[in-house]
Amino acid sequence: MDVQDGDDRMILSYKRPPEAIAGLAEASLTPGLSLSPDNKWMVILDKPGMPPIEDLAAEELRLAGIRINPLTYSPGRASFYTGMSFRILRSPEIMATPVAGLPESAKIQNLSWSADSALLAFTLLRENGLELWVAYPEKAYAVQLTEAVLSDVLGLNPFEWIGGGSGAILFKSIKERDSGPPKQARVPSGPIIQENNGNLAPVHTFQDLLKNPYDEKLFAYYAQSRLVRCDIKTQKLRDLGIEGMISSFNSSPDGKFLWVRMIKRPFSYVVPYSRFGSEIKIFDDKGHFIHLLADLPVADNIPTSIGAVPTGPRNVGWRGDQPATIYWVEAQDGGDFRQEVAIRDKMYCLEAPFEGNPKEVLSLRQRYQSCIWHSDALAVVREWNWPERRLITSFWSPSNPSEEKSLVFDHFFEDKYNDPGNFVMTRNEYGRPVLQENANGYYFLLGSGASPEGIRPFVDVFNPKTYATNRIWQSSPSHLEMPLRLVDADKGLLLISRESRKEFPNLYLVDTETGRLQVMTQYLNPYKELEGVHKELITYRRSDGVELSGTLYLPPGYDPASGKRLPVFMWAYPKEYKSAQAAGQITESPNAFHRLYWGAPVYWALHGYAVFDNFGMPVIGEGEEEPNERFIEQLQMSAQAAVDKLVEDGIADPNRIAVGGHSYGAFMTAHLLAHTNLFAAGIARSGAYNRTLTPFGFQNEERSFWEAPDIYMRMSPFTHADKIKSPLLLIHGEADNNSGTFPMQSERFFAALKGQGATVRLVKLPYESHGYQARESILHMMWEMTEWLDKHVKNKV
Repeated sequence: MDVQDGDDRMILSYKRPPEAIAGLAEASLTPGLSLSPDNKWMVILDKPGMPPIEDLAAEELRLAGIRINPLTYSPGRASFYTGMSFRILRSPEIMATPVAGLPESAKIQNLSWSADSALLAFTLLRENGLELWVAYPEKAYAVQLTEAVLSDVLGLNPFEWIGGGSGAILFKSIKERDSGPPKQARVPSGPIIQENNGNLAPVHTFQDLLKNPYDEKLFAYYAQSRLVRCDIKTQKLRDLGIEGMISSFNSSPDGKFLWVRMIKRPFSYVVPYSRFGSEIKIFDDKGHFIHLLADLPVADNIPTSIGAVPTGPRNVGWRGDQPATIYWVEAQDGGDFRQEVAIRDKMYCLEAPFEGNPKEVLSLRQRYQSCIWHSDALAVVREWNWPERRLITSFWSPSNPSEEKSLVFDHFFEDKYNDPGNFVMTRNEYGRPVLQENANGYYFLLGSGASPEGIRPFVDVFNPKTYATNRIWQSSPSHLEMPLRLVDADKGLLLISRESRKEFPNLYLVDTETGRLQVMTQYLNPYKELEGVHKELITYRRSDGVELSGTLYLPPGYDPASGKRLPVFMWAYPKEYKSAQAAGQITESPNAFHRLYWGAPVYWALHGYAVFDNFGMPVIGEGEEEPNERFIEQLQMSAQAAVDKLVEDGIADPNRIAVGGHSYGAFMTAHLLAHTNLFAAGIARSGAYNRTLTPFGFQNEERSFWEAPDIYMRMSPFTHADKIKSPLLLIHGEADNNSGTFPMQSERFFAALKGQGATVRLVKLPYESHGYQARESILHMMWEMTEWLDKHVKNKV
């Protein structure tokens, strides 16, 4: 029943869109996949449908930037699988065997293979918490190891395998306490005070932060855990005596040591727990303390520029190629990328028994990104530079720090056409990711293969002596084929996903020497209704010469030669670039199958609309100019070019075109309605519309409001509310947790538009976050969008 509440509010019962749309939204999902490290086993994972709204309505605590289910000591709204089956990867003729021993209505999470591929560990989510289980591939049978005692409050993996075998697991356990969670006092003991003593401490607008002393007590209570070792054979548990607010832990490759990061007080009310003060300690496998690696303060003064990092040790980890050598990186520029320095980052190592001073092993001129370990003689390091959009890949020798790095690739990461790809990794005897090589000592590169014709992913062989590459496989021109795993580096066997416009994605094993394909799965198309939809990747050019592209979907049975013009629904998300050349590159495939998810616009092709999805909306700032200097002007040019293309091709009725987007796409939509007359209506989901509410940067804008007030004001649709004349539908999750897109953004924007006499509707979805989950919410969202489009676009008078 619909109930009117006041003069402009309505409590509306959940609605359902037309069945053509609802049926697609409720279609069964393709199973998930997990491969064993030795590439023998493939696990088929059953996915559930959309959860009911009652699942989202379960009790949830929002503390320190995270959301906690207090009954299960795990993240709220966590996703899961409902079943699993084992099959031998290279024997597709043998049917997959469902795993026995699991309870009915299983909720499977946190899957992790042992290094020897003998066991698959996972957690089961129960009403009272998380249990630890293992499954035996050979027997296709699962065994429970613990009661519901695991703690996954901080959203990181609650357990891990110890060492290189399948003998033991280390997990975070709920700390046993005599009393329950703290109770909130009815009468406060005093005011809540925050203070800054003249320090420069800008922060972004994070959500779900601590607000008062009671929140602090709750967070400390639920974040407490202890580390417990479980012997797989005997199922005996041994408490290591390590307890505290453990945010992360990792055992050494040989299993004899572990490092633990423990959060410490004081907490902060302006940053999430990931930036709270902490100590990083090293223990042995008996739980004896050995070494304090770092004592880090609250990181509430990190510069807001892109590439800024906290000072002190970060990116802590174990060398994957060594038994017990810990490494970390430290900034040499105060963590501020704006500082001009010769060396920006340094890497340090410390070997067991962790005595003496750390060894400086690597100096970097740019910001550290990642490292792939191989041996004492070789590792691969990547560093990046945001202002120049550069990504630099080098070889270096961990055993000889004085030796200069050897440059492998130096390219602009926006330039997808010239992207050399990424080095392929594999698991070693410790179960750690290391550089993969074949018997000849060659390495492998995997890339997207972007080109003016669309992406064609590839695998190259890389000669480490000459740095020459040889392409051993590339996606077919008629299909989109995505490499998933190099199953045999010596024989050139590759597992791929293969699809076309009409063929649903399935898995194949391809012999890169002969090109022979062996089918691994035979999933049927759950979206039969879309088979009549015409899909086409089209290209065009905007007025300043920038090449653009988008994917056009036409309704079943529509003939462009008929002369009939259609109502159009356009959907996009703006992206910033430093060059026009990069902005015009095509990074999609014309051969991709119709991919559906809850937020896609493709559904409305079945409702009589031409849908122009992901149409190009680049915002370019070349040289010293920042992209946002001409943000509105470039939105106007890009939208005009897209509309002109559809009209010129005889597809679009120029008077019946709608535009929409989610998050930054919603922000774009509001601007297009304010600054163009191209659209009959707009749909904006979960956006931010007043940039003064995000004063220390937004999206890729690094300047603060006080550094660029004109930019913030000009880029706020809120300040242009009086210019919006076309009807606008605002949709927002009532529990949005995304930085900057507070539900208040839509509420205030609605009030501004209403005050200006605009035609506007605000729909707030109960319990929903930035991305929507519940069946009722998603179907109702689709109903709202359908009603809006039909009223203001398709049936526009």
